[in-house]
Amino acid sequence: MHNTENSLTITVNDIIISYIDEGSTNAPTIIFIHGFPLNKAMWTRQVEALKESYRVIAYDIRGHGSSEAGHDDFSMALFAKDLLGLMDALKIDKTILCGFSMGGYIALNAVENYPERFNALLLCDTNCTADLPEAKEKRMKTIENIKENGLEQYAEESLKKLFAPVSFSKNIEEIAAVREMILKTKLQSLFKTLNALAERKETCTNLHQIKVPVLILVGKEDEITPPAVALLMHEKVTGSIIHIIDHAGHLSNMENSKEFNKQLTGFLSLLSSASS
Repeated sequence: MHNTENSLTITVNDIIISYIDEGSTNAPTIIFIHGFPLNKAMWTRQVEALKESYRVIAYDIRGHGSSEAGHDDFSMALFAKDLLGLMDALKIDKTILCGFSMGGYIALNAVENYPERFNALLLCDTNCTADLPEAKEKRMKTIENIKENGLEQYAEESLKKLFAPVSFSKNIEEIAAVREMILKTKLQSLFKTLNALAERKETCTNLHQIKVPVLILVGKEDEITPPAVALLMHEKVTGSIIHIIDHAGHLSNMENSKEFNKQLTGFLSLLSSASS
């Protein structure tokens, strides 16, 4: 499960961003945005599946993986600004965008504020709502718990929520990889991101304004952003396609990568046939 691709670095908004860039620069581009508290390695199987036909980019959000955190407070708007900065630095005018969980929040922020820069949108195990007061309080408690009990306990508790029960016998390698991603995230970045997640604005109101093709994917057993949440987005995005992935929890792209990649490549094929 380890990401064997060579990581590259580039300076964006005064920080060094770590990313992978596979496939031909002449091919259509797709950019993958990971979730919290993970990194670009979560997309290994998608990169492998697409790099023959697409230019595939997966990057570490600031403060995650091997990207620098910088000194600013984190926010979805800042993360979206980093994404646009990365696109500008790599001279990518327009791209297909795929965001998982927090990556979906960033993608929705980017599409809302920079609609002309995107050809299509994939929203994976994410939602458009803001945190309710009790959810905000839970994130603040998480910060306190990490300070008191350490990162290892937080990682173990997170894994139970991220994966479907069946994955603990079938996806041992994936679980180990995700545990490692969590443990490698710096504490200060965890705290700053939890605050950013708690303060994020809802994007549901403007979903009807999205004009590009949209695919929504969600694990059938996702407890963090359940299928009902995905269906709500699907109803608000005109012409969107939704698919519920069997035998998967929140990390549907890792737990059932075969089905996830089938839906992903099918959607991308529809896009290319529509544009040809």
